[in-house]
Amino acid sequence: MSREKHDVYITRQLPRQAVEMLKPECSVEINPNDRALSRGELEEAIKGVDGIITLLSDNIDAELLDLNPDLKVIANYAVGYDNIDVEACSDRDIAVSNTPGVLTETTADLAWALILAAARRIPEADRYTREGRYEGWGPMLMLGSDVHSKTLGIMGLGRIGKAVARRGSAGFDMDVIYYNRSRDEEFEQEYGVEYRPLDELLEQSDFVSLHLPLTPATEKLIGEKELDKMKDEAYLINTARGAVVDENALLHALREGKIAGAGIDVYEDEPKLTPGLAGLDNLVMLPHIGSASVETRSEMAVMAAENMLAGLRGERMPNRIN
Repeated sequence: MSREKHDVYITRQLPRQAVEMLKPECSVEINPNDRALSRGELEEAIKGVDGIITLLSDNIDAELLDLNPDLKVIANYAVGYDNIDVEACSDRDIAVSNTPGVLTETTADLAWALILAAARRIPEADRYTREGRYEGWGPMLMLGSDVHSKTLGIMGLGRIGKAVARRGSAGFDMDVIYYNRSRDEEFEQEYGVEYRPLDELLEQSDFVSLHLPLTPATEKLIGEKELDKMKDEAYLINTARGAVVDENALLHALREGKIAGAGIDVYEDEPKLTPGLAGLDNLVMLPHIGSASVETRSEMAVMAAENMLAGLRGERMPNRIN
């Protein structure tokens, strides 16, 4: 006698490996549209299912959870989980998981792509060439900034922050300093990085790279006051969460030349852009592609499926949060 399958909803099309893993034990329904679900669609999707695989764009709050008292598992397809009210899930005995670790190196690569693109004006130079404005080499054409041997400031020394720091130290001969809630003396000794209080890091760094989770303490941590502390020739890089930066303050700093440039992959009110940002030549903007490699997105999908299956079986979930 076959066991009844669990009902699982996936809020966006994922790499096929995840779906194939789930099918033997689950009846799987997937958002058929290549876009995030509206609130109303998400409310309908969550009703009657045993598990749901969510994205950062899905706001899972207490009101939504109350629509399905039988929900057992939420597997978030992301390392972050600020889109989920984890406390409300715990109160309702709903297991929540994420996909940590697997995207560390890929996101660190992307942070470095932004560092190099911003410093060497790569997107601006690409547009200049494509528009037919390139008429020959000139000694003052598209002057940018060196990256090697500069000072790299890391804000948030988690997995990704450490991966970015290693690249700066070993690959670009940079002086690496960091700010974190707690010091990591073992990492300091192994890689020659040094701890700095926040103000000192901002004042001393040529490149400030953000790798902080979004919490009430970090929301808009980088605002007008912090940007004013940075060097005029410094660059701000954000591959963490958009709301860690006050985008209006960043817009002003870039327009007024208070910092040389910035590279961002995340936005304060994603996917909306703060008016004015898109018109800045000294800002490199990407559409939240930090983990967007075939290999990493596939591994994330497998991890989300493994978490879902374990939770539905009543087993220990590999990456349970609560």
